[in-house]
Amino acid sequence: MGFISELFGYVLNALYNLISNYGIAIIIFSVLLRLILIPITIKQQKTMKKSNEMQQEMKNIQAKYKNNPEKLNQETIDLYKREGLSPFSGCFTAILQLLIILSVFWLVSQPLTYMKKVQNSEIYNEYKTIIENQTTKSSYKEIAIINKVEEDYQEITEKLKDENIENREELENKKSQLEELRLNMEFLGLDLSKVPTQSLNDWKVYIIPVLYVITSFISIRITTKTQTSKNKDGEKSEELESMEQMNKSMSYMMPIMSISIAVIAPLGLALYWLVSNILMIIERLIINKFMSSKEEEENA
Repeated sequence: MGFISELFGYVLNALYNLISNYGIAIIIFSVLLRLILIPITIKQQKTMKKSNEMQQEMKNIQAKYKNNPEKLNQETIDLYKREGLSPFSGCFTAILQLLIILSVFWLVSQPLTYMKKVQNSEIYNEYKTIIENQTTKSSYKEIAIINKVEEDYQEITEKLKDENIENREELENKKSQLEELRLNMEFLGLDLSKVPTQSLNDWKVYIIPVLYVITSFISIRITTKTQTSKNKDGEKSEELESMEQMNKSMSYMMPIMSISIAVIAPLGLALYWLVSNILMIIERLIINKFMSSKEEEENA
């Protein structure tokens, strides 16, 4: 996963160098990542649709061979082969989502390592030692380094305004070194380096997580609506009912897990998830509309 974080870091850093704003870079990064994942999303939607359509046939097989487990297994395998599906087709998507979640978490937690790639520089090690020796320990050392660097950078900038300052050359050299570690994390009045659980008195840190929760439930609503299917008699089979319940449970677990991480992580992570959710909702609505139109054409 560190390798994926490295790759993501190159992309995010290239965007940041063009824009000089961490928040906007994350938004564009989210858009690019969703565009890359569109083929997988389309395949997932088609798989869900096909899985729902074959439930009636699956029910017939289970009824026919209920007393012959070996034949039941073989017929089930043959059915999946005929439909071009795998019983584990949903596993790949779930694993991929988990890998991306963890990779982006590491990326926003350690931007100097994975994004700026300055972890071996002298100035980085100097500030790392300063942070490690502080009485109040930070959960995210690199975020603490960025905040400390910004504080020192602004202090030096103020000192250099004095035309009679004696150590001007020394301060200018120091300021130049600090540029290597600086990240502009201000985004629409929000500090994306802040961690909600560590900034309880700042109500603004809850804006992005709350929006993320709202979009998560909208996304779940769309997904469960897509997955809902009925057999020819208009009633759901027991197997389909059980599968839908499991899918609903999994759908709710993912945002719950994500928000649990988001409130203990820098706000940059929650921003990425929020943008991804909005894009995912748009994707699913467009794909569902396209698939419905195609189905109507085929039926006609």
